[in-house]
Amino acid sequence: MDFDFTEEEKVFRKEVDEFVREELPPDWDVKTSYWPAGYGTLAQMETEFADYASEFHRKIGKKGWLSCGWPKEYGGMNSWVKNAIVDEVMSYHRAPYGGVATWISGPTIIEVGSESMKKEWLPKIANGEATFWLGYSEPNAGSDLGSLKTRAVKNGDEFIVNGQKTWGTGAHVTDYCWLLAKTDPSARKHGSATLMIVDNKTPGIDIRPIENILGIHSFNEVFFDDVRVPEENVVGEINRGFYNVMLALQYERLIMGMGAFRRVLEELIRYVKETEYNGQLLKDDPLVRNKIASIAIEIEVIYSFYWRTAWAMDQGKFSETEASVFKLFGTELSVKIACTAMEILGLYGQLERGSKWAPLLDGWASIGYLDAISGPIGAGTSEVQRDIIAIRGLGLPRD
Repeated sequence: MDFDFTEEEKVFRKEVDEFVREELPPDWDVKTSYWPAGYGTLAQMETEFADYASEFHRKIGKKGWLSCGWPKEYGGMNSWVKNAIVDEVMSYHRAPYGGVATWISGPTIIEVGSESMKKEWLPKIANGEATFWLGYSEPNAGSDLGSLKTRAVKNGDEFIVNGQKTWGTGAHVTDYCWLLAKTDPSARKHGSATLMIVDNKTPGIDIRPIENILGIHSFNEVFFDDVRVPEENVVGEINRGFYNVMLALQYERLIMGMGAFRRVLEELIRYVKETEYNGQLLKDDPLVRNKIASIAIEIEVIYSFYWRTAWAMDQGKFSETEASVFKLFGTELSVKIACTAMEILGLYGQLERGSKWAPLLDGWASIGYLDAISGPIGAGTSEVQRDIIAIRGLGLPRD
């Protein structure tokens, strides 16, 4: 087996890297933050950067880089490896790249959407002209989406939606909601809901901000009051929403920002090479060296899994269990890196942005420490992933 990239893929990576270096403002790292596998530091979800992120997004779309993994007939390159290359390079530079539409909605529409839906939505998504937020979680329905209360009642050729969604990452800066709502409350739990696309501009939608632990407005709670949704916006079959969301979650669990893992490791290594403690460079402390070596090894492991998964997807061999393994390992590694950085930096690691004494890009460690914990929760908690791996992957009994 050849573990190297093809010459075409190497040239492609160089092209993407050069583009990002030329396009991003020189002070981008100072203005923004991005933590691997976190949910609270995505620049494209902040109002301050929304206009620039939209412009950057469209430029990438024109190059065909938002849909690399899609079949060619839908505007893609039929290469999930190239898709992974784009993601790795973009996240390394902390670029405002991608989102629900390209990572989750597009691939799901390709799998279960009607031909008319594919013709309507895939070009918009591929060109960076349609952005989405996830309308899954509710105040009393998170890991157990079967408990959701938001209703969508059929009325002629429309559905009338009433209810509330919480978190709603980026609802205030995106165009559409990727909504899961109850359409048959009398049916069994997993045969009672439907997945649909809702325009944020539809009358009756009220988006209210939630400021996250970093002081950033990336989350929202969203209320639906007699919101009318055309039946043509249903994704897949009516009352098959849970199964379609499970498919969508497989793609979401691959969103990791792989390049950011490599970036934070490089920055931590640079810090220990330049910083003295008790007259000795931190890099010469065996405990520090062991901690960084452990992180470096695990990053190599997840990188290997990352490229293997992209290759497997191109071969049609990808599975739900693999997505859960990848998501579990990556998000737990994100937490480990943040905690290790805080240990190495000591009290300096607690300093926030604005302090002249804050090391590592003006509060990098404290930002990561606060954001990393979101990764093992979003897209299915670590406990849920372990259940999927054990029951569906290893065939172990539920009890």
